[in-house]
Amino acid sequence: MSGDIYLNNVIKKYAVNISNAQNAGQLMYPILQRWGNGYMVKAEFSGSLSKGTAISIGTDADIFLSMSSSTPGTLADLYNTLHNAISQAGYETRRQNVSIGTTVNGYKVDLVPARRQSQYGNDHSLYLRKAASYTKTNINTHITYVANSNRLSEIKLAKIWCQLHQLDFPSFYLEMSVIDSLKYARSGNISTNFLTVLEFISNNLTATQYVDPANTNNIISNDLTYSEKLTIANKAKLSRSQKNWGSIVW
Repeated sequence: MSGDIYLNNVIKKYAVNISNAQNAGQLMYPILQRWGNGYMVKAEFSGSLSKGTAISIGTDADIFLSMSSSTPGTLADLYNTLHNAISQAGYETRRQNVSIGTTVNGYKVDLVPARRQSQYGNDHSLYLRKAASYTKTNINTHITYVANSNRLSEIKLAKIWCQLHQLDFPSFYLEMSVIDSLKYARSGNISTNFLTVLEFISNNLTATQYVDPANTNNIISNDLTYSEKLTIANKAKLSRSQKNWGSIVW
């Protein structure tokens, strides 16, 4: 079996049932509507589902909660009250950096609360829990950046690889790294390209800076510490040295 056939089979193995994932997210909507208290402009699927990079062993549904610019309280208040609302509704919760994670009918759902910076437009302010700070973002810019990259298969493989090897690599940071590593590569040969991704990560992850295309003041690569980056780089080096694909992804 060729490398491309094997890797395409791995991608199929971890394909997401998009309809079921979206249904799981929609079950949360009544809770979100009550929590929004009239200030929620919209709740929309974003992240991997919208980008075309979703895998079944990662987050299945990211829901971006766009709150009015007139929403009272701080961004920390938005984050914490959302956590309380989901928890009080009987769901287990995970406090993540910019989102509240939960599981609905077996599907992982990440809820991202954000406040519009003005009455119109898609620029939003996000709470950063780890830094007890905030940043500006535009999810439409992120979606376009990834969805039009022509690297969706390689990104899915990188996400599968991270999950199988229990690596904490934030999704957009990973996506930017894969796209960067393949900027001179031809499309279609995913086995060669994925080896290039692993080699690039092993040699460059700790030293390469990635800037949010929606906000030049937001350094995406700061989402991981040097030690966390080194762990991923070392695992990529080890994987790159393996003699068969079954030892890298399975």
